[in-house]
Amino acid sequence: MKTGMSAQLGQQLNLTPQLLQSIRLLQLDGLQLELEVRRMLDINPLLELEETAFEAAAQEPDASADRDAASCEVAAFDELKESSLWDVRGASWNGEDDDRLQRIEAGESSDPHVRVLQRLALEMDAPQLAVVAFWLEQLDDAGYLTDAVSTLATTASERFQISVEQALALRQRLLHGDFPGLAASDLAECLAVQLQLLPGRVPARSVAANIIAHCLPLLASHDYAGIANRLRLEVEQVREGVRLILSLQPRPGELLQASAPAYIVPDVVAWHADYAWRVALNPATTPRVSVSPANERLLEQAAPGEGTSRLRDLLQEARWLTRGLSMRYDTLLRTARAIVERQAGFLTHGEEAMAPLTLKEIADEIGMHESTISRITTGKYIQTPRGTFELKRFFAVRLEGANVSGAAVRAMVRRLIESEPQGKPLADDAIAGLLARQGVHIARRTVAKYREQLDIAPARERRRGRGNVLPLAKAG
Repeated sequence: MKTGMSAQLGQQLNLTPQLLQSIRLLQLDGLQLELEVRRMLDINPLLELEETAFEAAAQEPDASADRDAASCEVAAFDELKESSLWDVRGASWNGEDDDRLQRIEAGESSDPHVRVLQRLALEMDAPQLAVVAFWLEQLDDAGYLTDAVSTLATTASERFQISVEQALALRQRLLHGDFPGLAASDLAECLAVQLQLLPGRVPARSVAANIIAHCLPLLASHDYAGIANRLRLEVEQVREGVRLILSLQPRPGELLQASAPAYIVPDVVAWHADYAWRVALNPATTPRVSVSPANERLLEQAAPGEGTSRLRDLLQEARWLTRGLSMRYDTLLRTARAIVERQAGFLTHGEEAMAPLTLKEIADEIGMHESTISRITTGKYIQTPRGTFELKRFFAVRLEGANVSGAAVRAMVRRLIESEPQGKPLADDAIAGLLARQGVHIARRTVAKYREQLDIAPARERRRGRGNVLPLAKAG
């Protein structure tokens, strides 16, 4: 057997403790990050929590945006410039030029009505919030209106100098909000809204919608045979619909009264002002720590020894944490900025304007690896005028052979079906033809796939009034 030596060239990533910690900090969600920072503050006396700079950024966002980035070094962030606000050019969104950072969820209120208003504060102005508060005042403990909708809408119109239609639209925002069915006029409307908002394909949704719309008294008496006879269904089909109805919440006000409702606190906030999109970190989810300067000076002056050796290790760990946090915040902000810039159309116009976007495209734009973008967008949320979304939500697969995303085409299919002529539902091939006129060329089977994902029945069932779209709209 021959023995010998050979030289080979190769690359190997050395995962140092500092790099491992930075990667770990990237993938933590907001709550996990808060717990990690608290843990490090407890075990490392050289660390201290700082709040002043971020509070100042929250109070004066416009001033922060106008500063020269080269002269805006934040002491607690060893390497991070104070770029807490960015102007991102997008389509024209006519938003107010006010401090949206003051409208994010900053804490838990004991008043359930205040909690609802806090969630709506980013997307509504003060006059709109006042009307929403009026509707909340008209609810009983179960979450239902105590008077007729038309009467209350007229009262709101006179009190707030708005049209009846505007007052009703704000009630609809409550009805379809974080507590679906809240501010409903009756049980049927409450359940129909909740059923409509269930995500994805839901078996027996159309059966449940018809029971809610036409057979609630029979349901109350458990007369399944009567329901089956009236709707011309099998009893087992009725039982499936009833099981779905029983999973809904007939008293949404009780959920509102819960002492500690769980909801998402956004990591990033985006809003539109001065014809530009702006993106900022949420100070509530970006804790800042720094090394205590006094302790650091004392350690430098101390004589070498076993005790100082342990303190020097703690100093190194403290520096790693501050740099890891700096990397997390910088990466999160740059990623959010790039996503908002690419998806400005969606934020302005809705689902049909969702652009195709991949992790690699964002990674290439900000000069990082795809795995880093995957970590920083998982479990991180951005609050926008259109709603609060996980950053992952903005990545959409490009439709093969087209310049649009699958999500956008799915929204187009929904729009075409919702606007189809009464009694003349569009077949899948007809929908494909209409999309082709808009420059979107897809096969009939692709239309059928998206229709099924939207839980919409075929045209022949919609023609008979047995589909889950039209009956549900009538029920709501």
